[in-house]
Amino acid sequence: MSDNAKAKGRKRSILIPVLLIVTLAACSVAGYAVWRMMNKHEGDKPEAAKVEPPAAPVFFALDTFTVNLVNPDNDPDRVLYVGFTLRLPDEATRSRLGDYLPEVRSRLLLLLSRQNAAALATEQGKQDLVAQIKQVLAPPLVTGQPPQVVNDVLFTAFILR
Repeated sequence: MSDNAKAKGRKRSILIPVLLIVTLAACSVAGYAVWRMMNKHEGDKPEAAKVEPPAAPVFFALDTFTVNLVNPDNDPDRVLYVGFTLRLPDEATRSRLGDYLPEVRSRLLLLLSRQNAAALATEQGKQDLVAQIKQVLAPPLVTGQPPQVVNDVLFTAFILR
């Protein structure tokens, strides 16, 4: 055999493994790219699902109230002992209610003293009282201030005697 034939044989024997390696590498890269594209939308879900946790609630606890209740037989022993905490939207409202606490307590005492004992004995009566508390605290405490927003009224004590 001539030297030319031997060189061609060596080139062919080296060329085939090199082409196989290049083909295998190209297929691997293509497969990895397809896999990444298929799983890309799954990787985005945790980022989209990351929701900022809600802000810490702002509560305003009030001392308990003891009031005589309205009843049809004018029984002076009908008494309501109630304590509650207000859930507020922000610290500004909490500060405003704290600054005008005598006004807040006065509004609440007037409201509670108008309640009917028979109505407060039911679940619906208590829910109505919550709505009335929100309504009586909503108007501004002083002219020029924004209205108060009370998100919820949470009973901490409720004794109807």
